[in-house]
Amino acid sequence: MGEQQRTAKPGRLAKKPYERELLRLQHELVKLQEWVRVERARLVVVFEGRDAAGKGGAIKRVTEYLNPRIARVAALPTPTERQKTQWYFQRYVEHLPAAGEIVLFDRSWYNRAGVERVMGFCTDEEYWQFLHQCPTFEQMLIEAGVLLRKYWFSVSDTEQERRFRERLEDPMKRWKLSPMDVESITLWEDYSRAKDEMFVHTDVPQSPWYVVESDDKRRARINMIAHLLSSVPYHEVAPPRIELPARPSPHGYQRPPRDLQKYVPDHAARLE
Repeated sequence: MGEQQRTAKPGRLAKKPYERELLRLQHELVKLQEWVRVERARLVVVFEGRDAAGKGGAIKRVTEYLNPRIARVAALPTPTERQKTQWYFQRYVEHLPAAGEIVLFDRSWYNRAGVERVMGFCTDEEYWQFLHQCPTFEQMLIEAGVLLRKYWFSVSDTEQERRFRERLEDPMKRWKLSPMDVESITLWEDYSRAKDEMFVHTDVPQSPWYVVESDDKRRARINMIAHLLSSVPYHEVAPPRIELPARPSPHGYQRPPRDLQKYVPDHAARLE
C-alpha cells in the first residue's frame, strides 16, 4: 500500500490555487520577457508530445500576457515541395529568434522523429540522419548563445482518448481532431517506440528533454512554466519611468457629424 501511495498520481489540481499560481507565474513570465529584451537574449522553447497532450493550452498560458513582438509561436505547416528538398533543419532555422526574442515551437524539428517516422513520411536514411545531426544542430544553437528548452508532454492512452472524444462531441473543438489524430490511437505503441528511440539519441546533457506529466492540464501548465522560469537566469528589470503628459487645451478641432460614419450595430444592447 505504501508503494502504491508513493507512485500514485496526484489528483486534479483545484481551480482556485491553479488560477492563483498561474497568475503569479505569468507575472514572472513578463519579467522574463523584459530581461530577454533588455539583455538581448534568445530563448527557444520546444513543445512536443502526443496529440491532445496539452501543448497548445500550455503555450496559450505562457504567451497570454506577453508582447507578441517579443514572444511568438512557431507552428509550421506541412512543408512545401521546395522545402522538402532543403536541408531538413533549414525551414526551422528561419523561425529562430533574433536578439531580444522568444520563440515557442508548437511542434518542431522533432516531427521527423515522431509523426514522419511512424507515418512513413520520411525514409529510413532521412530518419537516422536526423537522429545523428539533431544533437549537433542543437549544440550549434547553444554555442551561438541560444537558450534552448525542450518539453515533452506525456499523456496516458485513456486520457488522450477521452480528450479526442471531447473534441469529437464539441463543435468548438472539432477542428482540433484530424484524421491523423484518430489514426494515432491505433498506432499508440509505434509512437511510444519512436519517442523512446528519439530520447536515446537526443536526451543529451547539453540539451536534455524535460518530461511534463499532462493527464492533469492544470498541473502540467503550472509545472512546465515554473520549471522554465527556474531554468533561465533572469532577473527583474526596472521598467522605464513613464509620465503621462497633461492633455493640451482644445485648439478649435470639431469632430465630423456622426451620421457620416458607419458604426457596427450595438449587438450588446440585445443582452441587456
